[in-house]
Amino acid sequence: MFSRLRYLIELSQSHRIARRYFVTNGFDGVLAMLGLLMGFRVSGSVSIDVIISACVGAVVALFVSGLSSAYISEAAEKQHELQALEKSMLTAMDDSVHAEAAQWMPWLIALVNGFSPLLLALLILVPLFMFQLQLWPDALNIVSPLDLAIIVALSLAFMLGVFLGRLNGHFWLWTGVRALLVAVMTALIILLLNQFLAQP
Repeated sequence: MFSRLRYLIELSQSHRIARRYFVTNGFDGVLAMLGLLMGFRVSGSVSIDVIISACVGAVVALFVSGLSSAYISEAAEKQHELQALEKSMLTAMDDSVHAEAAQWMPWLIALVNGFSPLLLALLILVPLFMFQLQLWPDALNIVSPLDLAIIVALSLAFMLGVFLGRLNGHFWLWTGVRALLVAVMTALIILLLNQFLAQP
C-alpha cells in the first residue's frame, strides 16, 4: 500500500504541493496562535484555562478550514489536469493510475494542509498544558507559561523559515530570520494596537 502511495505521489508530483501547503498553512497557524497569545498577554490577567479554551477553538477551526479548503481546491485542480490529459490522449482514463492519483492525492494534500497548523499550534500550547496539568518544573519559574508559549511560537516561525530555505535552495539563516521578523512584527503590531486602543 505504501509503495503504491509513493508511486502515486511521485507520478502526480503531489509531494511538492504538500510541502508548500505544510509551510504556508503551518506558518498561518503559528501566526494565528501568536496573535491570540499576544492578545491575552496585553489584556492583563487571564486564566490559563480561558487561554487554552480559546486557542483550542482556533486550532480546531484552522484544522477544519485547512482540510476542507485544500481538498476542494486540489480535487478541482486534479480533475482539471486529468481532463486535460484525456483530451491530449484522445481517450478516457477512468481506470488509469492518473485517475487514481486524481482521486486520492487531494486527500493527502488536504490532510497535510489541515494537520500542519494543528500540530504546530499544539506544540505552541505545550507550556500552557504543562502548567494546567501541574507539570511545570521549578526550572521554568523564571518565565510564565504564556511567555514561554510566545517564545515557542517565535521559534517555530524561525524553523519554518529555515525549512523553506532548505527546500528552495536559499540561505537557510536568511529565510529563517525573515520568517522570524514577520512573526516579531505581528507581535509588535498587536502591542501598538493595544496601546492605541487603551488610550482614553
